[in-house]
Amino acid sequence: MVALDPLQLRAALAHFATGITVVTTVDAEGRPRGLTANAFCSVSLDPPLVLVCISKASDSHRYLPSAGKFAISLLSESQEHLSRRFATSDPSKFRDVPLVWGHNGAPLIAGALAHLECHLTHAHEAGDHTIYLGAVERFEIHGGRPLVFFGGRYRGLDPD
Repeated sequence: MVALDPLQLRAALAHFATGITVVTTVDAEGRPRGLTANAFCSVSLDPPLVLVCISKASDSHRYLPSAGKFAISLLSESQEHLSRRFATSDPSKFRDVPLVWGHNGAPLIAGALAHLECHLTHAHEAGDHTIYLGAVERFEIHGGRPLVFFGGRYRGLDPD
């Protein structure tokens, strides 16, 4: 088998447009934890399942299994600054971020296009990431225009 160049593979994968989410949960003391993720998708409508892939190097990776719950905030085009903030390991990333607390106890990013509240059903090791499968227990749709990532850059969608 020929070894793949990771930079070339990354360039190829950058040709797939994705939405941007912030995945949140809480630690054992109830403090909010979270990270930016674009590896998110719907798995099933019946039962309602979604998945998110989280790097094992992420500072928030370890909190999902112990919390057993998480939320996904689908970011709007005006929330690029939050995507950038939650892509860091800065321990103060939640400072001054408007939050709404979900029914499952996970924080939600105010102003997002939509929120999904999930309980963790499965975790699968997958290379340098873990695939977390969640059952959607509750959701809200707020509307707006999505934040999109394509070609290594944030983008918006052209108006209709």
